[in-house]
Amino acid sequence: MSNREEFLLKMYDQMFNDINRHIMVVWQSIGVLVGAFAIFALVEKNIISLDIATSIILLLSAWLVAHLFDAAYWYNRNLAVIANIERQFLLKSDLKEIHYYFGSHRQKNKMIEHLRIQLSLGGALAGLVLLYHFFDRVVPGFSSPISNFEPARSLPYIVVVAAIIYLWKLKVDAAEKYKEFIANSPGIEVDTTGVNYGKGHGHTPS
Repeated sequence: MSNREEFLLKMYDQMFNDINRHIMVVWQSIGVLVGAFAIFALVEKNIISLDIATSIILLLSAWLVAHLFDAAYWYNRNLAVIANIERQFLLKSDLKEIHYYFGSHRQKNKMIEHLRIQLSLGGALAGLVLLYHFFDRVVPGFSSPISNFEPARSLPYIVVVAAIIYLWKLKVDAAEKYKEFIANSPGIEVDTTGVNYGKGHGHTPS
């Protein structure tokens, strides 16, 4: 085995290790997010207010989503690197005899199903907490005079707006970075005639 081949194979292994690490970090993030609901125990004991507790959980939810976007980018980028390395060794016939993924890169930085499931969980938990706060703290104030308005009640909604802006920018930046990577490192061209790329590869037909 030449030094180049040995290097590429070690790099190939490292790309998979990086993917596994980012996936594991996300699961640890979910554990922290779920544990954050212990904060409500502090609310019951009047140690912190519901406004602060809700804001903290929303911040943690946003933190989780940010990790998901980051993990999705690293997954797709590493998958492209892996495909480029496979093209150094595999043949056109291997598209059918082994797997067809290496023949074409994902066109977009699409999040894999595993991460989208966790994204749904984080979004659902954040939504439930925000609804609870809305009906418990905001709705009762509709019938009260404006002089009774408490600025702290608006804190969770300020957090939501700020989080949406930050996460949208993060998502757009990740998409641009992936597009740049694919443009600069397309790998060896592979004749994929007769191969149908669809949902199985997260491929969006042009």
